[in-house]
Formats: sequence, structure tokens, C-alpha cells
Amino acid sequence: MLEVRGLVAGYGLTRVLEGVSLEVEAGEIVAVLGSNGAGKTTLNMTISGLVKPRAGEVLFDGQRITGLSPAQVMERGLIQVPEGRKIFPNLTVRENLELGSYRRAKPNRARNIEKVFATFPRLRERVAQAAGTLSGGEQQMLAIGRGMMAEPRLLILDEPSLGLSPLLVEEMFALIRKLHGEGLAIMLVEQNVAQSLEIADRAYVLEHGVFALSGTAARVRDDPELKRAYLGL
Repeated sequence: MLEVRGLVAGYGLTRVLEGVSLEVEAGEIVAVLGSNGAGKTTLNMTISGLVKPRAGEVLFDGQRITGLSPAQVMERGLIQVPEGRKIFPNLTVRENLELGSYRRAKPNRARNIEKVFATFPRLRERVAQAAGTLSGGEQQMLAIGRGMMAEPRLLILDEPSLGLSPLLVEEMFALIRKLHGEGLAIMLVEQNVAQSLEIADRAYVLEHGVFALSGTAARVRDDPELKRAYLGL
């Protein structure tokens, strides 16, 4: 579904990505792992059209989307849930969800809200509550639910476990597994190596703007290079 070829990107005089290539097949969970500053968010933003690449290209469903606006990328069904949730704190839970279908799937808004509430019962309980008053875990549910409102064909999740308690992290990864079980392709961009590799089909490890290693989740998990990169062993 997604193919990134030789992507080079950055900001001003700084180059962050140094020619990365990756693929996400239909129905897969692909983990992109890396520490702070490795270039994960820049990769997401370039794929989504928020950062213009200096070289390389991005294809979605075999069609080149390099250079399209974020709105055009989103309209094709490539939906990103950004790091830090980026909800609208002064709007209600329902209003946040409705905005998720502003550019895509608006005719199915009522049906999709019910689907989100079935996935996240706590959001139904707080439907009229201001989003900024939700707990961190509930805000992350809302951010993912807002992404689901656009009927994603591929969902990019940027650090969904960031700032959550260990119990909520377990809950979040269980949810990601559930969404995948319903046939959704997911690109999971995370620092949480162990749990990401438990649920992913394949993985890439990003280090200093390049992929230091890639392969099946089991192969990456057992690779001594991963231990060196993350644990200093």
C-alpha cells in the first residue's frame, strides 16, 4: 500500500532523512522504531505532505503522492494520528470526532461515530465533555478515534504510547492489535521497542536518518544491532 523510495528531507540547512526506503503491505503492522531525534516524525510528516522531500518519492496504492497537499494525501485514505495527540481541547469529544470526517467519509459520520464508541466505550461516556479535561489515555483514544472517522486505508500512529502509564500502554497496544485484526494496515512509529515488536509483522530501526536494520519483527528483535542501538550492549 505504501512505498517510500530514497526519501531525503529536512528543515532549512539541516538534513534529517538521508535516503530512507520502506514498504507497508495491505493488512500489515509495520513498526518504525527509533530514539528521539532519529527522524521518525520527519518521516511521518514527509509521507503526509507536511514536509516537502528534497529527493525520493512516496507512493500510495501504486500512485505517486509526492508533492500532494496534506488534504489530498488524507483524502486518499492515508491518515496520520500525530505525536502528542493534537486534539482540540476546548471542543467536546463529539466535535473532535466530527472534525475527523471533515475532508473524508462525511456521509458516514453517524455510523463511524458509533463504531468509534464501540471501540472506545469511555468516549461515549464523555461525549459532551471538553476534550482538554480528559485523561492522557482518553485523549489518545480520542486522537485515534478521530483518525478512524476518516475511514483510513492505512493508519500512521506516531508515538501512541507516549506519556501513558504502563497499564494504559498495555491497553493501547491491545487496541492497536484489535484494529489490525479488523484488517486495517498500520504503520506504528514508536520508541517502545519490546511491545511494538510483539504486535508488528515487520520492523525498521531508524538511526541518524537512515534505517540501521529492517526485517521481520522476530529477526529485528533477535538482532544484536538492536541491542547495541537501544541498550548500548
